[in-house]
Amino acid sequence: MQVDKTTLTDLSIFHHDEEQSVFHHLSFAHTNGGREYFRAILSKPLESIESIQDTQKTIQALMQVQEKWPLHLITNGAIMVIEKFYETAIDQYPKQPDLFSSHLYKILHAPDYSVTKYTITHTVAFLKGMHIVLELIAQNKKSKQLQSWFDQIEYHLNKPVLKEMVTIEKDAKLSPKENIYYGIYLRNHFKRSSEELIDIFCKLDAYMSMAIACKKFHFVFPSIEATDQPYVNAKGLYHLLLPTPVAYDITLNKTENFVFLTGANMGGKSTYIKAVGLGVYLAHIGMGVPAKGMQLSLFDGLLSNIQVEDNIFKGQSYFYNEVQRIKKTIEKISDGKNWLILIDELFKGTNIQDAMKCSTAVIEGLIKMKHSLFVLSTHLYEIGEALKQYPNIQFRYFETIMTEEKIEFSYRVKEGISNDRIGYLILKREGVTKLLENL
Repeated sequence: MQVDKTTLTDLSIFHHDEEQSVFHHLSFAHTNGGREYFRAILSKPLESIESIQDTQKTIQALMQVQEKWPLHLITNGAIMVIEKFYETAIDQYPKQPDLFSSHLYKILHAPDYSVTKYTITHTVAFLKGMHIVLELIAQNKKSKQLQSWFDQIEYHLNKPVLKEMVTIEKDAKLSPKENIYYGIYLRNHFKRSSEELIDIFCKLDAYMSMAIACKKFHFVFPSIEATDQPYVNAKGLYHLLLPTPVAYDITLNKTENFVFLTGANMGGKSTYIKAVGLGVYLAHIGMGVPAKGMQLSLFDGLLSNIQVEDNIFKGQSYFYNEVQRIKKTIEKISDGKNWLILIDELFKGTNIQDAMKCSTAVIEGLIKMKHSLFVLSTHLYEIGEALKQYPNIQFRYFETIMTEEKIEFSYRVKEGISNDRIGYLILKREGVTKLLENL
């Protein structure tokens, strides 16, 4: 599924304040490498049903073995020690280590001997952990990816010296001769295998991160299929970054492919749009989604128009950039492929008369595109009445309850068009009008 940097930013997949990002919220990787692999997975949605379903199977299998995962043996520190060993210059070991030469090396090359001994300890723990990983995967090799990793791990661990090292007891005191013997093997024969085993574990760590997130947040795995016509059918869908989210039901398909969303500012429109986008996005990386249930088609692309900015360096106004974003969106989705398009508060950067005319023109054009689904919010409720002639538009709004003293938001979606105007009430509630009167 195609996405661009603007969409990744709009959906907060990544954010300059990391704690506000989806990546941070879902990242439970225990290694630096696992964290970076998870970042890569999250930045590139999958493009085929087969790859999505295989990823789902991988995550589901890892969810079943999460509690037995050998994090006490394979730590980020252990991996760093092993990697550092191959980057460190070490004085040459004795060619034929015996009792005398090994003790002599220990005395004359004490720092290098200590590095070797320390690395062996962490390597033994790492190897023991990888054997446990192998056993856990063997219990449930339902995905092609897990089978591939299983075969590679088994191949690299199937060496006599490594099998011997796995039998070393924790806290066992090896003789200098044994330390030199294992050091020579690790230095001369294990580098490539160590790199590949660490790489595999970091990949597994990234997928385990997804498994932990799915289990912790009670995500469900969506049903996804390749169809000529795009659709989304979600029950109890919510925005995963909110501490106490309100869930929505949403249906988009060929006959009703456009949601026209209205409601007061702060009423929940942007959250709704992003929840839909995030649900579809996570489904396309093979992950569970924050919903009670979800069925959808495979999308060729997802584009958003949510946080448009002006560019003073190029002399471009907010409105100009809005127009350019819409233009690029139309050019992209004119390819006849299946797209999901998210637009929040169209044409905020111009006066209300221009905004109404421009918004109507864009909406009446977009609804002709039957191979795309649209969720569009606007504060221009006045244009809604004229759009009711189009049967493929769903009209939804967020209700606001207003009194002289307070404003309440239910954050629940209702059918129809809102005409709520709360700007002046907020101005008054916050005491701004009183301050102005007292000037």
